[in-house]
Amino acid sequence: LMKQIQAIYREEGKLSDLPSQERLVQRQLVVKPLVDAFFVYLKQNEPRIPKSGKMKEAFTYALNQERYLKVFLEDGDVPMDNNASERAIRGFCIGKKNWEMIDTVNGATSSAIIYSIAETAKANNLKPFEYFEYLLTEILKHENDTGNGFLKDLLPWSEALPEHIRKPKTSK
Repeated sequence: LMKQIQAIYREEGKLSDLPSQERLVQRQLVVKPLVDAFFVYLKQNEPRIPKSGKMKEAFTYALNQERYLKVFLEDGDVPMDNNASERAIRGFCIGKKNWEMIDTVNGATSSAIIYSIAETAKANNLKPFEYFEYLLTEILKHENDTGNGFLKDLLPWSEALPEHIRKPKTSK
């Protein structure tokens, strides 16, 4: 069972640098048969699993979620798992116990907004601290504006952002 899962991850890992359309084609050719074989194995062996315990929970979960676990096979842009999302929120989940401001709904909402901005900045290769500093400085300059058209230049993917808040480009 673990070897099947490892094979799926190994083959998917080989596709990471491909454009999404080619990744989809390769997923259909190489990864899908492995995933299908995995679910055939689960269905064939489920009756032999003890009626309780962690293994039964794992089989039941995988079989109940089969449709959702296969979504990545239909779209080259969908990641195979949500590990990147979980890594992104890990620090937030660990740190929230220490943050007193999250003891109210408004505190939780505020921290979620701030964390979302920080993670979006990282995803767009910005330095989060410098980005926040820039945002706060620029927004103050527009406090008397009657419109909010200036905001488009502050978005983390905007070409108008200054170079000093961008992470240096690494060469592969």
